[in-house]
Amino acid sequence: MYEEKVAELIKKFEAEHSQVSSLEEQFCSVRQQLSDSIDSVEELLVKELRSSQEKLLDEEKRRKSLEFDIIKLNKLLSDNRVAFEAEMSKGRSNMIKPSSGLEFPMNLSKSSKPRGTIPVGLPKVLALLKSEDLDVQTHAVKVVANLAAEDLNQQRIVEEGGLDALLLLLESSKDETIQRLTAGAIANLAMNGLNQDLIICKGGARLLTNMASQSDDPQTLRMVAGAIANLCGNERLHMLLKEDGGIKALLAMVRSRHNNVISQVARGIANFAKCESRSINQGHWKGRSLLIEDGALDWLVANCTTFIDSTRHHIELALCHLAQNVENALDVIESGGIKELLRISKESSREDICKLAKKALKSNSAFLMELQQL
Repeated sequence: MYEEKVAELIKKFEAEHSQVSSLEEQFCSVRQQLSDSIDSVEELLVKELRSSQEKLLDEEKRRKSLEFDIIKLNKLLSDNRVAFEAEMSKGRSNMIKPSSGLEFPMNLSKSSKPRGTIPVGLPKVLALLKSEDLDVQTHAVKVVANLAAEDLNQQRIVEEGGLDALLLLLESSKDETIQRLTAGAIANLAMNGLNQDLIICKGGARLLTNMASQSDDPQTLRMVAGAIANLCGNERLHMLLKEDGGIKALLAMVRSRHNNVISQVARGIANFAKCESRSINQGHWKGRSLLIEDGALDWLVANCTTFIDSTRHHIELALCHLAQNVENALDVIESGGIKELLRISKESSREDICKLAKKALKSNSAFLMELQQL
């Protein structure tokens, strides 16, 4: 009996010993896993710390690089301004000569590099147009706009991808200053006939039209109106410009009631009308004016005497050129344009416009009949 109890106790002891051994093994395993986990976490933390340190160093290098770029851009802008003032002191004009398709040149830049200067480091400047730093991006656009004001630089800017970068910026940027400067740079590039074709083909007119409807800032609208006005000086692009909403966008911008904006609107319509008239005379175009289809004639007649002299001259020229197209005769009569043409022929402060108005009135039998009834 005692032997059985002893055997049972021994068996029970062995079972408990086996269980303790198993627990010890599990404990050792858990302790090893914990140790491995701690080592792994420590290793991961060390890696993350090193990565963060490297990122901080890279960010510091990037910041210093951007600061250096800003200094260079500021110096370039300063050099431009000094060169401009030097030219002005010598009595030379810094106005850009537009392509033959443009009747009324406009330099939207406040400063210009000396004529004949080829931009140095242009690819670097253009690359900064994509910078995530708003200040750097702003300075870069200013430099490009100033360079684009010089006709000798325009081809190089386009060849280096500057036009594509500007159009992308015009489409993507939400910053009003960037939008204004970009529109100004595009306006300067649009003084070149080949660039005008590229701007239209790459959707530039559509982007400008969209901006015209989205912005209420007079300076931005002035730049946008100036860019569209330059595009209006290319008769080959008139239909595409109309389809992209360019004419309606011009007329819509008069809502700003800002003289500089309205002046560019009037200049654009005058450019369009003059080129359209020339195209008709050369046999390249026939039919009712695209301007009239989009409502420009009514605005011209209603505002012939409203604005300052320079704007009024644009309006008078536009009306005279529209009146030379016999297909527009009925519209001119119904809009009250005959009275305005008669007034222009007698009262315009520019003799060439007076003569143009007289020619338009005398060359159309329908106009002569209307004059007899006045």
